[in-house]
Amino acid sequence: MNNIVIVDYGVGNILSVTRAFTYVGGAPLMTDSPDLIRSAKALVLPGVGAFGSAIQMLREKNLLEPILEVAKSGRPFLGICLGMQMMMEESEEFGSHKGLGLIAGNVVAIPYQDTEGNSQKVPHVGWNTISDRTNKEGFEDEILRGIKQGSSFYFVHSFLCSPMDEEERVADTSYGGVRIAAVIRKGNLFGCQFHPEKSGGKGLVFLKNFLDIVHKQSSILV
Repeated sequence: MNNIVIVDYGVGNILSVTRAFTYVGGAPLMTDSPDLIRSAKALVLPGVGAFGSAIQMLREKNLLEPILEVAKSGRPFLGICLGMQMMMEESEEFGSHKGLGLIAGNVVAIPYQDTEGNSQKVPHVGWNTISDRTNKEGFEDEILRGIKQGSSFYFVHSFLCSPMDEEERVADTSYGGVRIAAVIRKGNLFGCQFHPEKSGGKGLVFLKNFLDIVHKQSSILV
């Protein structure tokens, strides 16, 4: 029986995400069916590309309302890369575009200069480390259980999420001295800017942690 529904709307490396969840013991289902999305035990919203185009594709496929229903129901929800950005209220990518409004805050461009005024390449591509503000060896949030501070994950993005609430920033990375939200959480809502399906063993641990959260939530509801 499927325990995770992955939204398939023609944007993102859907097959790799599905394979990664299967590898860690999940039973994922890729679908663009509003009814199947609405009935999901847990929902994953992946994505790459432009914010406005992705939102428009969700709208054209009549997927916005089912996605919002699941997110607001208390069931586990994970946004990956562009999927995490779409969880925010608004993006400035190629104009102003409304997001899902699940997390207070906006999506803004990564600057083409670092904090010392030197030019830097955008997009931010490659492996980068993540950390939080606790200075502990590991992370406190269950989505990062078993992952040490300073672990590396794979990033590909030109825009970054800027949550209004600091408590919703579970982990950050840094590019040219610019602080970037790498993992966010608000209750049942999770997001990661990196690609866990491209991040080797640590990425698989991240996805397994989400799967464990799904199992725990399902047992509570039963």
